[in-house]
Amino acid sequence: MKVGLIQQHNTGDIRDNIERLQKKIRECAEQGAQLVVLQELHNALYFCQEEDVNQFDLAEPIPGPSTESFGKLAKELGVVIVLSLFEKRAVGLYHNTAVVIEKDGSIAGKYRKMHIPDDPAYYEKFYFTPGDLGFNPIETSVGKLGVLVCWDQWYPEAARLMALAGAEILIYPTAIGWESTDTDDEKNRQLNAWIISQRGHAVANGLPVVSVNRVGYEEDPSGVTNGISFWGNSFVAGPQGEILLQFSNHDEEVKVVEVSMKRSEDVRRIWPFLRDRRIDAYGEILKRYRD
Repeated sequence: MKVGLIQQHNTGDIRDNIERLQKKIRECAEQGAQLVVLQELHNALYFCQEEDVNQFDLAEPIPGPSTESFGKLAKELGVVIVLSLFEKRAVGLYHNTAVVIEKDGSIAGKYRKMHIPDDPAYYEKFYFTPGDLGFNPIETSVGKLGVLVCWDQWYPEAARLMALAGAEILIYPTAIGWESTDTDDEKNRQLNAWIISQRGHAVANGLPVVSVNRVGYEEDPSGVTNGISFWGNSFVAGPQGEILLQFSNHDEEVKVVEVSMKRSEDVRRIWPFLRDRRIDAYGEILKRYRD
């Protein structure tokens, strides 16, 4: 399967952000992409740097304007698209939601972000209710997509549950970067940990991983911090953690890579981790901590 990744620097002009994304989706389709993955909350700036009730105006229903416009494009180009939206489920109830658009323009399914961070410059708990749809792959014409979102990528449980439910590929729309006061050494440690964790999910589950991050500097509207420099580095790893494609940490990029959807079986035959799991001994994992 040919997978297109779009790493974009967003501005405060939502219409322009969307138009540039759609142009880049066309570029992916021209290069033969069958699946195109966008970054987390791709329509706007990363608004979670501050707690501001006015930002809830950015939320939209699903189905809604974005699923309609990107759905039309998916149908025109015959591609599957992974969107990442600020979902307005009801008045006062919002989610960080990934939506998969089938190549006929219909909604194949959605995933609501399960793990919600609350750190300086990432005040997501103010905006998002934790997901309630579980860890279920989305069935599409290109395979079963195990779609997760950003902070989910640090949790091996999430990747494992997607794999156990039959996911054929793990996909992470992402928005993560550096705060300017971090030292260069700390920045390198953070970036490397982010990459290693996701490559580890690929290895542990014998599945390819697609991680698409935003890029570029976005200021903190509150002025409390010095803003975030999103580190890009979008990448694709194979089922042994091998890097198949990696972007830069500072440029907008559009690339298409071929991912084998059959190789996972070969890898799982030589590394049968699912076979050797001791499910009879894992009950304690359901506790917060073993005191």
